[in-house]
Amino acid sequence: MSDRSWFFASDGKQHGPYPETEFRNAIANGTISGDTLVWTEGMASWQKAGEIPGLMSGGLRAATVSQAGGSSATHGGYGSAPISVELGIWDFTWRSLVLLFSLLFVIPLPWALLMYCRWIVSCTRVPQRPNLGFSGRAVDLMWFYAAALLFIAVSWSQSEALNLAVNVAQLVLYWLLIKWFMANLTSNGQPLGLSFQGSFWGFLGWSLLSVIAIITIVGWAWVYVAQLRWMCRHIEGTRRAVVFNGTGLEFLWRALVTALGSLFIIPIPWMYRWFTGWLGSQTVLVDRAALGNA
Repeated sequence: MSDRSWFFASDGKQHGPYPETEFRNAIANGTISGDTLVWTEGMASWQKAGEIPGLMSGGLRAATVSQAGGSSATHGGYGSAPISVELGIWDFTWRSLVLLFSLLFVIPLPWALLMYCRWIVSCTRVPQRPNLGFSGRAVDLMWFYAAALLFIAVSWSQSEALNLAVNVAQLVLYWLLIKWFMANLTSNGQPLGLSFQGSFWGFLGWSLLSVIAIITIVGWAWVYVAQLRWMCRHIEGTRRAVVFNGTGLEFLWRALVTALGSLFIIPIPWMYRWFTGWLGSQTVLVDRAALGNA
């Protein structure tokens, strides 16, 4: 019997994962009908249960392999699958300018940030996650206004204690943004159920270490890579673990080339696309069971 977990969509929400035994029971008692959208590892996209050969009659394992395009039903069949990011030069340019101006004027920031997140996600290709999307709303970011007012008020102050508090508050905002971003990722219009479980104190520690590492001239690159790996390890909600394979040396020379190229202003979009593409190619999805046996 297959040991895969299944998901189904009902009333606009994603339910699961369910072990195959429970999934069979849901079909038997009518909870899942032929018109219910279902998905499991190996399927290219969500499909109606009745359209998957053998599913409603109980042939789940055969149906899964068929929908996967002949991929193995075992954990190891997936191996590691890299993410790819395809950014358009013109899209990057005008969207980045809009985001920059929104940072200056504050009020349009939630809408500009939401626009940017949706665009970045639409340019990202994740194996076995078709039509990646983003369901976040601008209203979720209204607390940015309170934070912005706080930062402006404190900027008028000469107190070092207040300035330190603002720096910590900014890190809290970045941490909350990561959690918000991961929680709102979708595939084919259905929530992925992902979450970032890294603690704020861990995020704070890595951020402080990154700042300290600058005095080593080049050591910061290795710290950034280690921080990326820490963040990837704390993405949960999927049977596949997110792993960053890039090395500190690779990060270092690419970051330096990107920075030098950006000094000439015009190449910035091309430099950004090149560096982002490399980051995506070094981020892979690996079955957690296979990773645990490595």
